[in-house]
Amino acid sequence: MAARFLWRAKAKLAITATAAAGGVAATAIATSDDPALALKLCSTVPVRLFRVTMAAATVAFDYEYSLWGLPESSIEGARVKHEVHMRSAQKLQELCFKNGGIYIKLGQHISQLEYLVPKEYVETMRESMLNKCPVSSYDEVCDLVKKELGGAPDKIFDEFDPVPIASASLAQVHVARTHDGQKVAVKVQHTHMTDTAAADYATVELIVNTLHRFFPSFDYRWLVDEVHESLPKELDFLVEAMNSVKCMDNFRKLSPHIADYVYAPKVHWNLSSSKLLTMEYIDGAQVNDVKTIQRLGIRPNDVAKLVSQTFAEMMFKHGFVHCDPHAANLLIRPLPSCSRSIFGKRKPQLILLDHGLYKELDISTRTDYAALWKGLIFSDANAIKENCAKFGAGDDLYALFAGILTMRPWNRVIDPSLDHLVIQGNDGDRSEIQMYASQYFPEITELLSRLPRVILLMLKTNDCLRAVNNALLQRSSLETFLIIGRVSSKAVIEAKLSRNKSFLWRIIIWLEEISLEARLLGMHIALWLLQFRKALTR
Repeated sequence: MAARFLWRAKAKLAITATAAAGGVAATAIATSDDPALALKLCSTVPVRLFRVTMAAATVAFDYEYSLWGLPESSIEGARVKHEVHMRSAQKLQELCFKNGGIYIKLGQHISQLEYLVPKEYVETMRESMLNKCPVSSYDEVCDLVKKELGGAPDKIFDEFDPVPIASASLAQVHVARTHDGQKVAVKVQHTHMTDTAAADYATVELIVNTLHRFFPSFDYRWLVDEVHESLPKELDFLVEAMNSVKCMDNFRKLSPHIADYVYAPKVHWNLSSSKLLTMEYIDGAQVNDVKTIQRLGIRPNDVAKLVSQTFAEMMFKHGFVHCDPHAANLLIRPLPSCSRSIFGKRKPQLILLDHGLYKELDISTRTDYAALWKGLIFSDANAIKENCAKFGAGDDLYALFAGILTMRPWNRVIDPSLDHLVIQGNDGDRSEIQMYASQYFPEITELLSRLPRVILLMLKTNDCLRAVNNALLQRSSLETFLIIGRVSSKAVIEAKLSRNKSFLWRIIIWLEEISLEARLLGMHIALWLLQFRKALTR
């Protein structure tokens, strides 16, 4: 009886959604100025929506039917749930690759949500979404280059490799050489993105809203809203180019002490458009390629510290944050102006790629977020509660918000020990994280619906950086937390100083800064002693 009911619900959902797609396509033909494009939408949109509908309904049915009557805490229940998670993750992966574009973007986002989705989804998506994206044909690339730059690739460039060196959700990259001999990377937008982006967004919105009606605890509407706002900007490569310039200007003006260690490829504006971006070609190792980084004479720990410093400066000082720092978008090369040390080691330079997704934090948000992280680093429960409340996570959700930011339970967050936020990266830590994700799923969903959208992007950035750190060190690093503590604390002090510039207030702030430096020095000394003791016991 239950199975028949669920199959009827599945069929009803599929028929309703496909009929809606037919209506969308018919409207597109009736109102479009481009009949050929309208016809293309008419033929593709219903198929894409049908795939989404069937995948969603199949996954929902699988969960309901497979787990029917099984005690959640039983060994058999855990085994079956793992199998359903794996089947569903693979079904979602298959859907993302078939539909491409916005769906791969969503898959990449899911791969970072360790605090929300089962590990089977995270691992499946993380293994495939970054490096195995679909590729546009060379004929499609030629058509787009001709349309955007006025000629075929072999005319516009002296050399143009028809085989892309990388393909992502929205575009792929080809190596070329300009007529004056410069080696460049040409980022070419997938042609289907422009044609289907609006329809894909409407499709995802329809499915998410429908699933929320059937399963109220499934509420990902905030993610749909974010995609709706960010996707048009990501599809305009001139916006991406301007973001990269602004990012580098911020480091030169606001963070000159690390400006030489952070770099973005220079843009060739005369060979770029909204759908095609030509940049300086830079050779480097992906930030998670530890073996290559070590072969370059660079220590992974130095890379982890540089990545943390870079993004802490963006979040707490610049208020202009690169929100897609997964491993494929971060390259490492030796600092060009620096030779090897006496130990044969070289300093790293971080290359930032893909500047399409940035978020601006106003002064108030940036200061409150810095104050929150300062409280987390220094185990200040009152500061954590106060600043969580400013973002909508009041008395009922502040502990959960702190846990999502740090991936630590509340008792560890407020533990005064030096390494209270460090995650070892072992199976025990991962199991604890997944247990909390499963146990508090409704509360996490409620929290995400309350948080400002810009903070949701900070969470994504935080998740990406955590994954990078784990790849480099197989754990979180105490040194990187101290870096975050220093930059966030400095940002809070600067904000206080800007509100009141009287002599007495300056004295108070000066004393607070001295106290901060003394505290950080004490923590560094404790860290050195901890590392020395560990070295002796090996």
